[in-house]
Amino acid sequence: MPPADAIPRHALTLLALALLAGPRAAAAAPPQPAVRLGVDVLLAERADLVAGKRVGLVTHAAGVDAQLVATADRLAADPRVDLVQLYAPEHGLRGAMAAGEQLADSVDPATGVPVQALFGQRRRPTAASLSRLDVLVFDLQDVGSRTYTYASTLGEAMTAAAAAKIPLVVLDRPNPLGGRLFEGPIRDAKRKSFLGWGPVPVTHGLTFGELARLYNGELDLGCDLRVVPMTGWRRDMVWEDTGLAWVPTSPGIPHAASAHLYVATGMFAGVTTNVNEGVGTTQPFELTGASFTRPQTLARELAAADLPGVVFRPATWRPYYHRFAKQVLGGVHLIVTNPHAFRPLRTALTLMTTVERLHPKVVTYRSPAYVARIWGRDDVLTAVRAGRTPAELEASWADDLAAFAATRQRYLLYD
Repeated sequence: MPPADAIPRHALTLLALALLAGPRAAAAAPPQPAVRLGVDVLLAERADLVAGKRVGLVTHAAGVDAQLVATADRLAADPRVDLVQLYAPEHGLRGAMAAGEQLADSVDPATGVPVQALFGQRRRPTAASLSRLDVLVFDLQDVGSRTYTYASTLGEAMTAAAAAKIPLVVLDRPNPLGGRLFEGPIRDAKRKSFLGWGPVPVTHGLTFGELARLYNGELDLGCDLRVVPMTGWRRDMVWEDTGLAWVPTSPGIPHAASAHLYVATGMFAGVTTNVNEGVGTTQPFELTGASFTRPQTLARELAAADLPGVVFRPATWRPYYHRFAKQVLGGVHLIVTNPHAFRPLRTALTLMTTVERLHPKVVTYRSPAYVARIWGRDDVLTAVRAGRTPAELEASWADDLAAFAATRQRYLLYD
């Protein structure tokens, strides 16, 4: 056994806990996954990127290594690293904040490092905080959707790092939806927002390392970008193939199934005022329905659409918080049977058009402008209300997707 001073402090802590707990705890340790995450590669093979440097870290509760130790804790405990600043995206550094809840600056009690909020009064690291750094490290787990705000935090962090003239290091992680599928309209330039930062489809089929490369190349950000790639990850892998344990990326994405279904139900119910996507229950994004939808009828109509990789179970539920608290709702429970075949956005379009057809003019939307901001273009709501089919809607952005396919090819890191 090597001397204690040769073992990283985080490893000593894990070893001590295992010895105290005995063989039962050792047996319960997470199995060795098929994929090595960017954080593990960084500290084992690319420590030169952070060693002896003043480091800032953008991370959250799902920013963990293969053994589920937080990246913030690993960097804080590593004697090679001087971790001087943490940055928290939506939902906070340790994942306790609700969707849309504004954050305030704080100090992380686990590490004693100051935390600057990136979802509140500001969206990007301040120039003053970056002036104390030699390098900014970015380690967020995404769900593969343009509308999930971590993809926007990535773009804002890159912009700030470029202005501060310091490198930004992305520790890469899997796209839970895999690396081949991308669906939906490209975001129009006038619809740029924090719910649609980059000029990409609704699902983009990129890892954050690849998305950062695309941002840098296509938007001319001028960021001194370094990506620490994963090892073992392939484009045909969805989350279930990685061997990694899922850590909730936000309170509404508690399971990998939630990540698969986030786009499928959120792109419809999330833009309405009277349809629920399961938020407020223990099955967020796995349910969708309303007070006026009939479970059996909706399930039968959706089954007839023969969507790949998903089945629909008639369901009734009562959310215990959020917009529909204590209201009895009826609709469907979506069960992904084949995550490789599942098409999240096609499913969203089918849900949207089916409910509109069964209940004409009953669905109320937050506003046409809000629908356009989430979908990335102005004509989707008009087309749905006019009775356009999912196939017709998909055909309307097929040329844009073909162009995106050629563009994204230049930034891929994995086969």
